[in-house]
Amino acid sequence: MELNQETLKKNELFENLFDGKMPERVPVFVSGDNAFCLEYAGFDLLKEQYSIEKNIEAIDITTRNFNSDLCFGSLIRIPHLYKILGAKNFVPGTDGFIQHPEINALNEDEYDEFIKDPYKTLWDKVLPRLYTELGKGGFAAQKATTKAFFAFYATMGQMGTASAEIANKYGKTIYTMASTACAVPYDSLADQLRSFTGISKDIRRIPEKVEAACEALLPLSIKAGIIPNSNRYNRTFIPLHMGPYMREKDFLRFYWPTFKAFVEALDAAGVGVNIFVEQDWMRYLDYLNELPKGCFFLFEYGDPKIIKEKVGKKHIISGLYPLGILKTESEQRCIDKAKELIDVLAPDGNYMFSLDKSLLRLKDVNVNNLKAVLNFVQEYGKY
Repeated sequence: MELNQETLKKNELFENLFDGKMPERVPVFVSGDNAFCLEYAGFDLLKEQYSIEKNIEAIDITTRNFNSDLCFGSLIRIPHLYKILGAKNFVPGTDGFIQHPEINALNEDEYDEFIKDPYKTLWDKVLPRLYTELGKGGFAAQKATTKAFFAFYATMGQMGTASAEIANKYGKTIYTMASTACAVPYDSLADQLRSFTGISKDIRRIPEKVEAACEALLPLSIKAGIIPNSNRYNRTFIPLHMGPYMREKDFLRFYWPTFKAFVEALDAAGVGVNIFVEQDWMRYLDYLNELPKGCFFLFEYGDPKIIKEKVGKKHIISGLYPLGILKTESEQRCIDKAKELIDVLAPDGNYMFSLDKSLLRLKDVNVNNLKAVLNFVQEYGKY
């Protein structure tokens, strides 16, 4: 695909930012979940989220109508994939939106075998518990696995091609900001294997086994975090979950060592990281500053001035714009908040404008406020 001049110009914004150079203006990194896009386009989420054609059409419409610098839409959760597998870890609510319930797929007495051979334990025990079709064993499980792999690669192939074409059509960057996604070892252990409740008990009852399990997961995380087209611009998305809910001494013992090693391994492979700093990480800013230079941090909460002072010289800052006010406040108040953040975070570069949370549903915002803010940042954010 031959890229048009406007797309090449948008690519350059992100390339300069990730190369440590001053871009022409503040890049605008605002996108929406496919659920938001479908609802904005007037489609019924419960029905049409299963249609690749409707997803692509909805992403085209939102990309055209919202003045962000990238394709406005992403298919993060694939509902038909979860249906094929009989997933317990990602399930639709009554309105069709996919939720992640607390799940426990690894028993406490299985730590030793998991530490010894995580691949085997995941395949033999964890996956059949997470996905009921795999739990049937034999031909039924093989059939479900084959169908799931086909559904995943067919869906992502179509969506990836379409997103790039839509981006080029409307003069957006082709960089998606998440060529792949992977959790740090402790979060993987908590999110999918032991649950929030289970892991919180484990670090007190069997701390040595939790440490060893995180170390066992580290090579798997690194492998998942690097794909063939990964590089400084096609970056790995890392959502951080459990850190803010831990005491600092527990964070230092269980969370931080493999988190740091994971990011360092990706950096050594030439892969950039986009890290969603979920909840309030103000007490951990000094640790984040130990990570390899050029990490992209999308902060949910925190003091912008302190974050800029402590982290902004070495790393790229984003987020902190409160999604909630786009629904509740006036257009001018929303614009004023964007100006306030740009004035603090944009000087000397290393800043990308974004919201503090994912834009999941149409009801999350007043779309006119969102459009006004995006238009404002495009003009006011010039260096």
